[in-house]
Amino acid sequence: MTLEEIAVQYRELGKTGLTVSALGYGAWGIGGAGWVGAEDDESLRALERGIDLGVNFIDTARGYGESERLVGEVVRRHPGQDLYVATKVPPKNGTFPAPRGLDPAKAFPGDHIRSSVEESLRVSGLEAFDVFQFHVWSDEWVGRGDWLETVSDLKQQGKIRAFGVSINDFQPDSALELIGSGVVDTVQVIFNVFHQQPEERLLPACAEHGVGVIVRVALDEGGLTGRITADTRFPDGDFRNGYFRGDRPAQVEQRIKALDEDLGISADQTADLALRYVLESPAVSTVIAGMRTVRNVERNAATMDGRRLSAAQLDTLKRHRWERNWYLGD
Repeated sequence: MTLEEIAVQYRELGKTGLTVSALGYGAWGIGGAGWVGAEDDESLRALERGIDLGVNFIDTARGYGESERLVGEVVRRHPGQDLYVATKVPPKNGTFPAPRGLDPAKAFPGDHIRSSVEESLRVSGLEAFDVFQFHVWSDEWVGRGDWLETVSDLKQQGKIRAFGVSINDFQPDSALELIGSGVVDTVQVIFNVFHQQPEERLLPACAEHGVGVIVRVALDEGGLTGRITADTRFPDGDFRNGYFRGDRPAQVEQRIKALDEDLGISADQTADLALRYVLESPAVSTVIAGMRTVRNVERNAATMDGRRLSAAQLDTLKRHRWERNWYLGD
């Protein structure tokens, strides 16, 4: 079966009314902020190839360098096609993640939200965003500040279609109150073979309240690709030098070797099964994989063939849970 013959899976993005591809396009890596080595021409070809293969959901952010500009450039080439773009507004105070005790007026005051939307629309050249997300979140903000009124106004003005939040790294329970409040349309969360905590409370809550789930870091920033070894190094300025510092690449290599041996697969098959693991959850709407090359797009698109994991494969993957937060250094 060729890639063009694969029947792409589509899923409902909660109650937004949007039907999105199970594989979404994570556009952080193409913007030149954090990830080193992206070339605009190749990035544009990769995004176009994804669209050719049925990918219709693209996630970017105000803080992703040139990402919004590149995404807008490609999307505008496809007028009339159902392509959905999500972006994010950074907190005004620039603090990631949101700490406890922070007044929402310090992070997301109404004027900051509005100006960020306007700037993102200007840079992208788009008329509206299908999903507009806060780039951090704290459940202490529910019922406080003017952010909800501002979001409602932006919806009425037609500048955004749905509202979501990007949940703090490895804190999936930090948005449960927001989900229960009924005012959020989507949540974006880290969920992968190593970080399985979202299955405990977050995913059931989203299913109960009809909230769409956008999964990020499904491949653990590359750790679940099968390509990280003890000798792996990244270019100067690449954030992965911090994420995979010290002996962490060696730890990953050992973990992946054990995982692959248990599954009876080669390292080259690891990413495919890792993506399928996340897509096994019916609460998950889409997985935004970072794809900077046509090769990445084609490899990941092959996971949209609808093939399910066996019960034995799922049980094996669950046994390899490895909870930790390498963004914070622990």
